[in-house]
Parts: sequence; structure tokens; C-alpha cells
Amino acid sequence: MAELDFKDTEHLAHAYIISAQTGAESLEKAMEIASVAMCEGKGNVPCGKCRACRKLKSGVMPDLIKIGRITDDKGKSKREINVDQIRQIRSDACILPNEAKRKVYIIEEADTMNIAAQNAALKLLEEPPNGALFLLCVKNPQLLLATVRSRCAEISIGNAAVKEDGESERLALAYLKAVSGRKRDRLLLWCAQNEGIDLNSAGEFVDAVTEIIGDMLCSRRADMGFSQKELMHLSGLAARCSRYLKVNVGVKHIFGLLAVDSIPEAEKEEK
Repeated sequence: MAELDFKDTEHLAHAYIISAQTGAESLEKAMEIASVAMCEGKGNVPCGKCRACRKLKSGVMPDLIKIGRITDDKGKSKREINVDQIRQIRSDACILPNEAKRKVYIIEEADTMNIAAQNAALKLLEEPPNGALFLLCVKNPQLLLATVRSRCAEISIGNAAVKEDGESERLALAYLKAVSGRKRDRLLLWCAQNEGIDLNSAGEFVDAVTEIIGDMLCSRRADMGFSQKELMHLSGLAARCSRYLKVNVGVKHIFGLLAVDSIPEAEKEEK
């Protein structure tokens, strides 16, 4: 995990993934990094005395932008951060800061970004605008695409959910997240992006999916919004994939099957 150098602000990474058990903990660390990045003082930063530090403390710094799940007209939070929210960041990040030397974007619950949003974020992280810093607050970074994680430094706070689950579990969780969105086009995109893994990795991925679904069915793990019926369907599909892999069915065929059959026809949403 990345170690933040409080004395060398010119060499901060352009993006950090901040993992903690609670959103409050990751947000606190994000604000600390924002203070370091925006401080106008000399020596140890943040100084707590300069204009930027005072405005951050008062919550009136215009160059600090927080993004999170939006709420509906009933005040209920949406399940995901959507692609339009990330596109808005991309447009705003191209505009110079109002006052501070940097613009800082804090994405709360960044691990709830849907696949389309993560791909939009990836484009932003690959070619970040000058003077922009992105802080992704998460409980489980394994739910982020590997390509997104590779563009960020990672910071773990305490006993954060950044446990070394391995690539197979990361893929399994990302797949289930894609399915939980019930958007077939997004699932197709995810499968196309990951169908290049080898046969052994595909077997480990399917085993991880089976284990996670089993935990969900037994209430040992949060169900990610799936019904019992949906979990049973996915369990059966994983079993089929496992049988096919044992007789050397191609990995692309397996991912094609997942893309087509993971979401029952009656539950596929209109684009």
C-alpha cells in the first residue's frame, strides 16, 4: 500500500484508492490528503493556517468536489454511481481550479460505481488533467476493475477490507456486481473484457463464484441485492460452467455463456 509523503506534495500520486471498514474512516483520510494537496503553507503540511486550509476546515473550498450515490425524490440512495456522474467529473476536471493549486475529487463509495462508470473513470485516470487529484473511498477495492486499481496508489486504513482475496475472488465479486446491475449490455462488456484469462484461472474464478453464492445463500455474506431465486439460478449456472471447464470447453465459450444466461430473460431491463 502507498505511503503518503506529507513533505513532498509535488510528488503525490494523481489518484488514490482509500480502503477502510467504514465510509467515515475513508472520507477522513481523503480529507487529510486533500488538505495536504491544497495547502499553501511551507514545510510540514497541512499547515492549518493558510487560506486553503481554513476554507477546507470551514467546508467552503470550491475546488474540493465530493461525488457519491445520488438520491431519488424519496430520499433513497441509488444502488450505484452511474456513468453520467463520472462524465461530469471528466468535464469539470478540464477546467482550471478556482482558488487552490489543485482540484480534488472525492468519490465516496467508489466501489459502487457500475461497470460503465468504472470504464469512464478509467479513461480519466489514464489521462488525468493537470492539477486534478482523485480520491476513491471504498470498503472493498476488489469490486473495482483491475485496470482502475492499476492506475491508482492504494492506502489501507486499519483492518480495511483490503484483504488479499486473490484474483479469482476479485473477478468473482466483479462479475456478481455486473450481474446485480441487471443490465445485459454492461454484463456483456464485462465478460468481453475478462474472457482472455487462461483455463486454470477460469476454473478458479468459477469456484470463487460458487463459494461466494454459497455464502450468500447461507447468509454468511451480503446478498448484493439478489433474491434467493436469483442466487439459485447463478449457482446452477456456475455448476454448468464448472462441468464444461472439466471437459476443456474454451474460456471464451464460458464467458459467452455467463454473458447470455446470468440474467434471466424476464429480469433483463430495457436499455
